[in-house]
Amino acid sequence: MSKSNFKTSPYNYNEDERKSVSRSDFAFSKDRYKNNFRDSGGLENQSVQELESYALYKAEETTLKVNGCLKIAEEIREDASRTLVTLHQQGEQITRTHLDAANIEHDLSRGEKLLGSLGGIFSKTWKPKKNRTIKGPVSIADNSFHRKASHTEQREKLGVTTNQKGRSTVRQPPSESASMLEKVEFEKVKQDDSLSDLSNLLGQLKEMAVDMGSEIERQNKALDGVDVDVEELTIRVKGANVRTRRLLGK
Repeated sequence: MSKSNFKTSPYNYNEDERKSVSRSDFAFSKDRYKNNFRDSGGLENQSVQELESYALYKAEETTLKVNGCLKIAEEIREDASRTLVTLHQQGEQITRTHLDAANIEHDLSRGEKLLGSLGGIFSKTWKPKKNRTIKGPVSIADNSFHRKASHTEQREKLGVTTNQKGRSTVRQPPSESASMLEKVEFEKVKQDDSLSDLSNLLGQLKEMAVDMGSEIERQNKALDGVDVDVEELTIRVKGANVRTRRLLGK
């Protein structure tokens, strides 16, 4: 194979640039680069032009791997965004449940008052046994998580992809007449951009993980409050039922 055929990197997947190299030459060169020229005398026996083409091949390979890592991180962020929305909805459900419990307590108090007034003049005054006051859900001073989660949920409903900072601006590739070293430098710049994007993404994921951890901790405490209030309601409902049966049995 003539070395003059390497006007572009044989590893480049761009369809327009691939036209300059036949499929057989492309596959052959790719295989040679993959095994580091072991079948053709090693790196030390290659021409400068061949080594430059090899350097571009490796640079493009690295770019693909870095972009692959970036894509994985973006997918993780999408999953994390959905988790944030689910946690937000779960937290709202816990709050609604606790509010319902507080409303039940309000109605139960009216019923208990009515039950206490029944039974006639000679009946013993009945008072419900109350172990503790039902306060309902506790308001949160810092609701930044709910603002973030609500915003994310709205974006999902609108079909907008969660992409807080986005990727770096796509750079204009070098011309066909550019030297191999210029193309290698261009690949290095692309790698730097992708690594910068990856760093930003990892920072976002860390922040999301902290938010999720804080929200889960808050919800655990909220569930404890719901459990205590529901237990108190259960005791009082049982007491009201006993009082009702006694009144009906008279």
